[in-house]
Amino acid sequence: MAVRIFNNIPSLNAQRILGINNGRLAQSVERISSGIRINRGSDDAAGLAISEGLRSDIRALRQAVRNANDGVSLINVTEGALNEQSGILIRLRELASQAATGTVGSTERATIQLEFSALRNELDRIAQTTEFNGQKLVEGSLASAVASTSHILIQVGLDSTSHSRINLNTEVNLEAITSTGLSIHELSVTAADAALTALEQVDTAIGQITRGRGKIGAVQNRLIRTISTISIAVENLSAAESAIRDADIAEEVALLTRNQILVQAATAMVGQANLIPQSVLQLLQ
Repeated sequence: MAVRIFNNIPSLNAQRILGINNGRLAQSVERISSGIRINRGSDDAAGLAISEGLRSDIRALRQAVRNANDGVSLINVTEGALNEQSGILIRLRELASQAATGTVGSTERATIQLEFSALRNELDRIAQTTEFNGQKLVEGSLASAVASTSHILIQVGLDSTSHSRINLNTEVNLEAITSTGLSIHELSVTAADAALTALEQVDTAIGQITRGRGKIGAVQNRLIRTISTISIAVENLSAAESAIRDADIAEEVALLTRNQILVQAATAMVGQANLIPQSVLQLLQ
């Protein structure tokens, strides 16, 4: 084998291997310190593409959970208003029944009419002031007949299809819970016959508001189930994303130890290879 001093090939070879080992060591340190196996496309191009898609879905679904929770809050506000209005109607029916009996005179009926009118006005006030983040709820805004551009949509999916949204107007279809909407705006209890008519109409109104509360409750239960389903999907997608992207710390620590030993060995070999040309000096003695 020829002895050369101008190009120390063994040293160059050892330096190249040292560079490779240093790169591997740096990668192990990066993965352990970040906890992530894929920090750039060069680490795993296919894995990066898949995990980024999963990350996007997870973020969108987590927002969908927040959207659905906001929907539940909106429904709760609506239910609270309907509950109070239902209580008012029950009292109106009680007053109509009181005014319809023959033992009550005109003076008493006039007094009953005062409370009847006041409660009816309060029912309308509740309808006009009940809102969620500026969105009115029980004055007819949740009716399906409202123009579609005004419908309240809860985004609970990943895309723009109808399956990813819950249309509260379609699901609830709550007509205006006002004195006009319930056809009680012209009722009077100042006479026995009128009180009987009021009694019948208020009873019909109670049935109408009760049906509305039933639909509200059904949608609330649906939203709660939706939240549960989405949460499970987020959990499973997070597990899939973790399996692809997260670093196996036990494996990475083992690789770190191996790479540290290889770097130390390669460094020592560079030093040894640099001493090889010194053997030429013995030929010159």
